[in-house]
Amino acid sequence: MASLQLSSLGSVFLFFLFCFFTTPSVSSSDVELILGKIKTSLKGNSENLLLSSWNSSVPLCQWRGLKWASSNGSPLRCDDISSPEWTNISLFRDPSLQLFSLQLPNADISGEIPREIGELSSLQSLYLSFNSLKGNVPLELGYSSSLSYVDLGGNSLNGSLPPSIWNLCDRLVSLWLHGNNLTGSVPEPAVPNSTCRNLQVLDLGKNKFSGEFPEFITLFHGLKELDLGNNLFTGSIPESLTELNLERLNLSYNNFSGVMPVFRESKFSAEIFEGNNPGLCGSPLGKCRGSSGLSSRAIAGIVIGLMAGSVVLASVLIGYLQGKKRKNRGGDGNEIEEEEEINGDEGKLILFQGGEHLTLDDVLNATGQVMEKTSYGTVYKAKLADGGTIALRLLREGSCKDRSSCLPVIRQLGRVRHENLVPLRAFYQGQRGEKLLIYDYLPNKSLHDLLHETRAGKPMLNWARRHKIALGIARGLACLHTGVEAPIIHGTVRSKNVLVDEFFVARLTEFGLDKLMVPAVADEIVAIAKTDGYKAPELQKMKKCNSRTDVYAFGILLLEILIGKKPGKNGRSGGFVDLPSMVKVAVLEETTMEVFDMELLKGIRSPMEDGLVQALKLAMGCCAPVASVRPSMDEVVKQLEENRPRNRSALYSPTETRSEIGTPF
Repeated sequence: MASLQLSSLGSVFLFFLFCFFTTPSVSSSDVELILGKIKTSLKGNSENLLLSSWNSSVPLCQWRGLKWASSNGSPLRCDDISSPEWTNISLFRDPSLQLFSLQLPNADISGEIPREIGELSSLQSLYLSFNSLKGNVPLELGYSSSLSYVDLGGNSLNGSLPPSIWNLCDRLVSLWLHGNNLTGSVPEPAVPNSTCRNLQVLDLGKNKFSGEFPEFITLFHGLKELDLGNNLFTGSIPESLTELNLERLNLSYNNFSGVMPVFRESKFSAEIFEGNNPGLCGSPLGKCRGSSGLSSRAIAGIVIGLMAGSVVLASVLIGYLQGKKRKNRGGDGNEIEEEEEINGDEGKLILFQGGEHLTLDDVLNATGQVMEKTSYGTVYKAKLADGGTIALRLLREGSCKDRSSCLPVIRQLGRVRHENLVPLRAFYQGQRGEKLLIYDYLPNKSLHDLLHETRAGKPMLNWARRHKIALGIARGLACLHTGVEAPIIHGTVRSKNVLVDEFFVARLTEFGLDKLMVPAVADEIVAIAKTDGYKAPELQKMKKCNSRTDVYAFGILLLEILIGKKPGKNGRSGGFVDLPSMVKVAVLEETTMEVFDMELLKGIRSPMEDGLVQALKLAMGCCAPVASVRPSMDEVVKQLEENRPRNRSALYSPTETRSEIGTPF
C-alpha cells in the first residue's frame, strides 16, 4: 500500500516537473498555440466565421472572440478601426503579444476543450458556454495561472472534474459548469483549507455529480452564488453552509436528507430545496417528525374515527355529485363540469368551462368581421344577439384531420386553463365539415404591435413591464409543457401570438393547433417559422416539434423583447435579422449594452442588479444550437423570477388588482 502511495506521489511530482519545464516562456507565441493546436481542437463548420477569422492573413484585431495584450499588460488597441493595430497583419509574429481573453459563447463549435489552453499563461477569461463540446475538462486547465473567469456551461462535457481546477483558487472569481454530464464526487483542493478568497460564483448545477455535499466549499467565504441543483448528491446539508453570506443558493433535485441547517434571516424559500429525499426536513421545509407519544389504543381510536368520518363525507359527496349531474342534464345548463355537447340539425357544439352561456343559435347567427388571417385560418370578431362579443377562428378548409382524431385534441385544449393562456370556450363542427374554435374576445394588442408599432400614444415598455410580459409568456408555456395532464407543444411561439392587456398581462394564443392540421399544412407553418426567425435549427417538420423547439422560439422572443428588433426576414431590406448572432457579435466586441433597446434602459441604474444581463444570457441559453442543453420552461420561469427588476412596484403582486398596476394604455 505504501509503495502504491509513493508511486502515485512520484507520478504527481513528475507531472509537475513536466509542466514546469514545458511551460512556454514569454518569447513563445500564444498566436502559434491558437493556430497550431487550439483552432484544431475547437471544430466548427465551414461557415463558422469566428474560427475562420483565426488566420495568419487576417490582422489580429479581426480575430473574433480573442483579445490580446503585450507582455507589459497593455491591451492591443482594437477599439479604433483607424489604429495601425487594426490593419497590421505582421502583429501575429510579435512574440510579446499574449492572449488574455477567449470568448466563444454560443458559437456553434464542437470538439474538445484544448489542453493547450493551460499553456496560455496570461489568459484571464475563458467563455465556451452553450456549444457542443465533449470529452473531459482537461487537467491542464488548472495550470493556466491567470484564469479568473471560466464558463463552460451548456456543453456535453463528461467524466470527473480534475482536482487541478482548484489550482486556480487564488485568482478565480467565477466557475460555471452548469448543464453538462460531469460525474463523480467534487474533488477537494490539493492544498488543505483552501479558501478561494476571490471566488464569488460556483455553478455546478444540472450535472451528474454524486457523493456527499462537498463541505470544503463552505470555506469559500467570498462566495455569493452557489448552485448544486439537479445532481445526485446525498447525505445531509452541513451546518457550516449557513456561515456563508450567500445571495443565491440552489440545492434542489438531489437526494439530500436529514435536518436542514438554520440560515440567517430565513432568506431562502422552500423552492431551492425541493425535489430532494422526503427525509429532508426543517425550516423552510416541513417540520421534522418525532415520536407522537400516543398509545396503540389511542392510535386505534383515531383510525376508527377517521374511517367513520370518511364514510359520512363520501356519502355527502356522492349525493352532491349526483345532484349536480342531474342539474347539468335537465337544469338551466349554466354549470359544466368539463364539457357539454349540443347537437342540432345544423351541426354540433361542444361547450367548455366559461362557454356555458353559448347556444347553437348564438354561434350560427353571430355577425362577424375579419380580424386577421393566420396559418391556421381566419379569425373573426363576432357580435352575439345579446350584445356580447366572441372571437371565432375558422380553421382552413381541408386542414383539420378527420373527426375521430380531431375531437380528442379539441377536448384536451378545452380543458387547459391558465392566466397566461387564452382559453378555448367552445368548438363548433358544421354539417359541411366547417370547424370553428370559439374564444373570449380580448381587445388587446399583440406583443408584436407593442414592440414594433410607431404610433403616437403607444405605452412605454420599460424593463419592468417587458419582464412581466416575458415571465407571463414563460409561465404559460411551462403550464403547457408540464402543468397539464398530457403535455401540449405550442408549435408557433412568436410575438404575434402573444396578446398583452392594459396591465401588461401576457396571454398566449394558437397553442396546440398544429395537431389539428394535416402534415402538409403543418409543415407550411415550419417554413413560416423559419422566415419569421423563430425556427429551431433541428426542426424540419412540424411533427418533430417538441418542448425544446418551443424553448428555442421563446429564446428568440425574449431577445426580441430585450433588443426591440424583429427577427427573421426583413420585408423592407430583404435581409435576415439573426438576433442570436447579433448578441454574439456584441459580446465578442464588448458592446453588449449597445444591443439593448434604448426604451428598455430608461430608469435602469445597474443592468446586472436589475436582471437585464441575466435575461440576455438566459435568452441565449434558450437559443443554444444543441437542443439538449437548452433549459426547460420551468427552469426559465425560475430564472426570470429570481432576476426581477428592482423598480417593479405592484406589477408582480400575487393579489394584484387593476387599481394597483401601472398606467393603462
